Amino acid sequence: MTLSFDPRAKATTLYHGEFRPMFIGGKWVAAQSGQEMQALNPATGEVLATVPRGSAADIDAAVKAARAAFEGPWSKFSPYERQCVLLRIADLFETHWEELSVSDTLDMGLPITRTLANRRRVIGMLRFYAGMATALHGESIDNSIPGEIVSFTRREAVGVVGAIIPWNAPTAASIWKIAPALATGCTIVLKPSEDASLTPLLIARLMQEAGVPDGVVNIVTGTGAEAGARLAEHPDVNKIVFTGSTLTGQAIARAGVTNLKRVSLELGGKSPIIVCRDADIDKAVPVAAMAVFVHSGQICIAGSRLFVAREIHDEFVRRVAEYAGRLRIGHGIDSETEIGPLINARQAGKVEGYIKAGSDEGAQLVTGGSRLTGELYDGGNFIAPTVFGAVSDKMTIAREEIFGPVISAMPFDTLDEAVARANATPYGLAAGIFTTHLGTAHKLARRIKAGSVWVNMYHAIDPAVPFGGMKMSGYGREGGIEHLHEYLETQVGLDPDRLITQCRLKPA
Repeated sequence: MTLSFDPRAKATTLYHGEFRPMFIGGKWVAAQSGQEMQALNPATGEVLATVPRGSAADIDAAVKAARAAFEGPWSKFSPYERQCVLLRIADLFETHWEELSVSDTLDMGLPITRTLANRRRVIGMLRFYAGMATALHGESIDNSIPGEIVSFTRREAVGVVGAIIPWNAPTAASIWKIAPALATGCTIVLKPSEDASLTPLLIARLMQEAGVPDGVVNIVTGTGAEAGARLAEHPDVNKIVFTGSTLTGQAIARAGVTNLKRVSLELGGKSPIIVCRDADIDKAVPVAAMAVFVHSGQICIAGSRLFVAREIHDEFVRRVAEYAGRLRIGHGIDSETEIGPLINARQAGKVEGYIKAGSDEGAQLVTGGSRLTGELYDGGNFIAPTVFGAVSDKMTIAREEIFGPVISAMPFDTLDEAVARANATPYGLAAGIFTTHLGTAHKLARRIKAGSVWVNMYHAIDPAVPFGGMKMSGYGREGGIEHLHEYLETQVGLDPDRLITQCRLKPA
């Protein structure tokens, strides 16, 4: 892919191992403890920068700043004024998109062509939520109780929002949390992953430049155990929103009980892809492959369980393996790279453990399965795209979320069988169906227990469409009008004129 700029040159201007403070109450600050963390390039192991290792004390300071802003200047902003702020942010994102994309690539490894391609989605989210800021309203309700009484509802901001995001999409994940908060009049404390904190700090700078009042957006860097846990349990946080693993999500849900704060969770998945015998194989192969390999499998919606009709199973799996073998693996900052590194050595080791378990349990390794070494890969965390055949539903690689570039392929004989096996998982985040028969598409989509079911495509996430999971993949929705409702409370009132009339007619 030919780019209009040199990402390597821009990368040299971004990070040089220096300290990058966090953002609390409109000020750039170090952790109160003075502790720091290193931000590492997953492709090389080099130190990009250091950031504060925020603790409970820093979270407390950020929540205090968010509360003061919520009850102070921000509460006086009209819906139109909040809309204007979001539109200014969107304009600044347009101007600085190359910088944001390079930062994401350096910090978490996604190839630069992929981070650049997120432009429409991220800026589209900002403009969508800006539009929704002036479209929020309550209802007027006729009552059935005696008397001429009319009730009405109004929607008001829930208050201070605590947001905890993963490392695999810093820009998009930050905006998916911040934009609806601003649109509804909430304030927010964002805790990015300790593995990818740099881009959210760039975003804070753009928020400040756009005129977001002090304390409305706060970014606290730190570990989940120290900063994230305190944010989840904080008694002055009204809502917690989290994207990440199911295990951590369960802990956050328990912590939210302290003050019965609202909680919305977008968690793990083990998403099925069903390839019917009438599927267009030429079109389905690259989509099914990249449903997992697009971010080295480090996506919650990875279509890692590949169910293929027995009649075409062998050909389809062979062609997916051939496609995987042609993918160019390397540093994300290289515009020719299609598959980048895993986030860190710990995750790479975990994925290697799953690959070994697959082989030990009898799955057939069709392609990949190795840790890449050599000059190009020194210091990085690279694993070749991997395809397993002869997988059974009981195998570890077919049951557990791997979060790596591993596909488990399995044949099926009937659609009823495919549906039953696809649903036989505690997760329910996403699914894909490949068929050229419209009736089959509709029937299967209704029966698959997943929050999003795509037909002849994958990874299609639009700002106006709600996204979220079922079962152990979480609850709550992001995107669409449902997302805004997650940040709003409903208050009920009575029509004052009717109420006065009733009082006047009341007998002495």
